[in-house]
Amino acid sequence: MFNLNFIKMKKLLFIPVLFMSLNLFSQDIKYGDGLFEANFTVDMMYTDDLKNYKVTASGEAGPYGRAYLSYEFTSELDVSGQGEFNGTAWTQNGEEITTAILRGIYRRNGDVFKLYTLDNLSKGKIFSLPQEH
Repeated sequence: MFNLNFIKMKKLLFIPVLFMSLNLFSQDIKYGDGLFEANFTVDMMYTDDLKNYKVTASGEAGPYGRAYLSYEFTSELDVSGQGEFNGTAWTQNGEEITTAILRGIYRRNGDVFKLYTLDNLSKGKIFSLPQEH
């Protein structure tokens, strides 16, 4: 009887300790730090099947200067109005050149694409935020 109560007590203590330890390793991501305004113009848009799109754009990206972007929008799950994208970008501000890998998901409302993106920049920065194009 003592052994059974001891096992129940161990289980009872193990669960709260497990949840507390998971919180110790969590990270609070602050969205909005380092935000800047970027204005892009679509230079080219191409599709073979009216389902997947390739887009190039250029414009000004705040402190990064002139930016050039290339996206490929797909819908692997075949859900109307949403899907995923991959892309690349590079900017030049004076002599400083920054490159980026762009990945994420999108929602389309008419001709407006809202991108939820995770961008990995060559300078070691990572951007994660919704963007509307």
